[in-house]
Amino acid sequence: MRVRIRPRRFSGTVKIPASKSHTIRQLLIASLADGVSEIRHPLDSLDARSCVSACRAFGAEITEYRSVDPANPNPADEKGEKLAGWKVKGNNNFSSLPASHFQIDVGNSGTTLYLALAIAGLQSGSVEFTGDEQIKKRSAAPLLDALSGLGVQCESSGGCAPITIKGPWKGGKVSISCPTSQYLSALLIASPLAPAGTITEIEVPLLNEKPYIEMTLSYLRAHGIPFDKSADFSHFVIPGGSSWKAFSRSVPGDFSSAAFPAAAAAICGSSVTIAGLEPEDTQGDKFFLEMLKSMGCDVSWSGSGDEHALFTGKHEPPYHVGWSGSGDERALTVSRKGALRGGTFDLNATPDLLPAAAAVAAYAEGDTALVNVAHARIKETDRIAVMGKELAKLGVSCTELPDGIVIHGKGALSPPEKCPIIDGHGDHRVVMAFAAAALGSSVPIEITTAESAAVTYPGFLELLGAEQIG
Repeated sequence: MRVRIRPRRFSGTVKIPASKSHTIRQLLIASLADGVSEIRHPLDSLDARSCVSACRAFGAEITEYRSVDPANPNPADEKGEKLAGWKVKGNNNFSSLPASHFQIDVGNSGTTLYLALAIAGLQSGSVEFTGDEQIKKRSAAPLLDALSGLGVQCESSGGCAPITIKGPWKGGKVSISCPTSQYLSALLIASPLAPAGTITEIEVPLLNEKPYIEMTLSYLRAHGIPFDKSADFSHFVIPGGSSWKAFSRSVPGDFSSAAFPAAAAAICGSSVTIAGLEPEDTQGDKFFLEMLKSMGCDVSWSGSGDEHALFTGKHEPPYHVGWSGSGDERALTVSRKGALRGGTFDLNATPDLLPAAAAVAAYAEGDTALVNVAHARIKETDRIAVMGKELAKLGVSCTELPDGIVIHGKGALSPPEKCPIIDGHGDHRVVMAFAAAALGSSVPIEITTAESAAVTYPGFLELLGAEQIG
């Protein structure tokens, strides 16, 4: 699908969709539990639906319930209803899986693939994983090597899907470099369910995206699952014999998605209020708010509190098995009146911010360096190369680094064409970044593969007034 976005001032209040990272973790944990869990206000997106399909293939029973959405700019059905939650009857450590081989299609969801690969290693039947063309190019080789070291049988071509997994999980000591934190999260979620007496010891010589590991560990703590770790997260010991418990809670809003309306406010020089976020959540992508402040934006939360803690994640969220998850939401307002200025930002912990940050940097005066983020090259696309290539079509000069990109901003875009066409490369974050960038342009901008935005943020393009033209 190709869309055209015309320059306009974007302002008002936006309700942010739920966190993809939390939604997928909760679905898998609920599916592993013994009992019925309720997941309220989850993300309803293509990636989340892929995870639901995987959990059902694993034997979990998942039913959804819906509610009327008064705002409803993009109704889920003709009745104007939207997904309100899932009830998940877990399969108690997937104890009743079919003995024969079966297949799971994860679509475009890398998070589902990596986490489910480790979970599949807990049982004796063979499971084949496949996905779309992007997934088939994303190697899970380090994770598969670690699983093999723990006794799990793994078959693939170069670590890419299709991948076949067959347990049992025997435990032991392995070393795994984690250019993506999802490798380690996968082992942390699965290893407690290994048989009692089994010890899984993990050495981690490289770990990017540390906040996502803090998120995963918050779930282990909430469910009373024991583990030992070093202070720098380079060593973990997890005994087997534990279980995940049934729970009932809401899914926090997604700071990764919030980056895009926040970027739109920065680009337009407008004011946008973002609802649905929990400022003390562990999500690392709230670092984007610090970036915007440094670049000249005003950022504030409604209510009172320790602002430093809200931005840096000093406080742990009050997770526990019965926590509702909805009591600490506050409205966030992002606005800009003066000029944007460049800066240097380390995105090692938050690589998903690179597209949105690059779009804002294109409107800054001076250089903006996004560094220490080589792993942005192994996402849905090589986001470093893609952002440089596509920004050039808008007259923005960039210097590509091995581990990042420098955007040489001049305060505005200078597209050489009357209606430049940006290739979205089928990457949801690239598409949304350029959609936000289009708002401040002097000419309309067209974006291809725009349907990919629905992977994490259904309705975002409609918020910006995108016109479908093909």
